[in-house]
Amino acid sequence: MDEPTVVVGKVTKAHGVRGEVSILVISDNPDRFAAGAAVYLEDGRALAIRSSRSHGGRLLVTFEDVGDRDTAGALRGRTLVVPVSMLPGLPEGEWWPHQLEGCEVVTEAGLALGRLADVIPNPANDIWVARDEDGTETLVPALKDVIVSVDVAAKRIVVRDVPGLTTPE
Repeated sequence: MDEPTVVVGKVTKAHGVRGEVSILVISDNPDRFAAGAAVYLEDGRALAIRSSRSHGGRLLVTFEDVGDRDTAGALRGRTLVVPVSMLPGLPEGEWWPHQLEGCEVVTEAGLALGRLADVIPNPANDIWVARDEDGTETLVPALKDVIVSVDVAAKRIVVRDVPGLTTPE
């Protein structure tokens, strides 16, 4: 694939004998695994979705050209991706994790916290993980009261100086 991709799921196992697979969904888009949609393996191979359904808290998906348990089983553990161009637009003030990862994170006072290494989804708010060159991690809650500015083009995030979080108490 010629453009950057984002992970949207992972095949956890084959289900039944007709080619269905169980998917760990890593996507907020409810239509990502709808019939007629497409996802890709990390090697760029396209998988067209024939059908999908919920089953006991997981998603079962049938792909075109995957019609038996052996073919479905060969997909076990494979990561499913989509090109960045297939992502829907976000409202002002929201970013995809891949846009934030690698950004320099600094406080308003200019203290460098490192580069944003990971975005941890959380029900209340995401947690942004900044890691400096020594491997020290600072966990930054993605809250309007904490995030001052995000400039993805300049790869720079400014956060408030919060005692106990970004500065010693």
